[in-house]
Amino acid sequence: MTISPILLQVETSSDRLDRYLSQQLSDISRSRLQKLIETGNVQINEQICTSKKVIVQKGDRISLSIPEAQPLDLQPEDIPLDVLYEDDCLIIINKPAGLVVHPAPGHESGTLVNALLAHCQNLAGIGGVQRPGIVHRLDKDTSGALVVAKTDLAHQHLQAQLKAKTARREYLAIVYGAPDTESGTIDVPIGRHLVDRKKMAVVPIEKGGRLAITHWQVQERLGNYTLIHFQLETGRTHQIRVHSAYIGHPIVGDPVYSSGHSVGVNLPGQALHAWKLKLQHPLRGDEVEAIASPPPTFITLLNVLRRRSDTL
Repeated sequence: MTISPILLQVETSSDRLDRYLSQQLSDISRSRLQKLIETGNVQINEQICTSKKVIVQKGDRISLSIPEAQPLDLQPEDIPLDVLYEDDCLIIINKPAGLVVHPAPGHESGTLVNALLAHCQNLAGIGGVQRPGIVHRLDKDTSGALVVAKTDLAHQHLQAQLKAKTARREYLAIVYGAPDTESGTIDVPIGRHLVDRKKMAVVPIEKGGRLAITHWQVQERLGNYTLIHFQLETGRTHQIRVHSAYIGHPIVGDPVYSSGHSVGVNLPGQALHAWKLKLQHPLRGDEVEAIASPPPTFITLLNVLRRRSDTL
């Protein structure tokens, strides 16, 4: 089924078809428009045109047909969500530790995507499919603020912000040990571990590592533990976890990068929380800031360590 076609009359000439459509239809991403052209959904003067590079001429009549977004082959699931911000473009949630973001082998259901399909009743669709647009991810056992796009345009815009480093992501973590300084920057590349392919590691660029930069600052010293504020400049898989371990201060409860450590508090995962997210709204252009309260287990651990440090 196709939504009623959009009809346009060209008033100026000498512009590529995809650029012209992108200028006229700001709520549809250019990549989506290019795909619609390639699949025969655009006509110029009643003739199908499948080339995005065709130059439109003054007086041309353009018809754009947009097929209805196809349902995603996943079941909506009524999983409670802690919504920090929501409008027609995007939703920001405080993801609990233990919730997988996207279905994968071994986690075909019970994911954030399943929950969002139930929560968001009128998804416009990403790339012609009714699905939430995952812009960035949090590890299963990392809690905190995560933004998801509801529209194709918002998805493209938010991805561009992350790539341009204009979106700001700040984390809180409890680490082992006491850093010698109050702040610093970790600038070492990260890639797939050269032996254990399930892990990430500090890997030289020439061996597949990619640029990874993490800024950190001590928030509170807790004896032989420290609460640290992290800010990501890049977004590599397990970046904070790998970088923390690299400087000798692995994150408490991390089952992969701080094995052998124990703190005596039962945690669902590593004590890492995506605390604050700042981004530019894809349509309005103003700043959206979301602050996610740390989970009870994080606060409990913090209070236990405070009491311990007070007795030292």
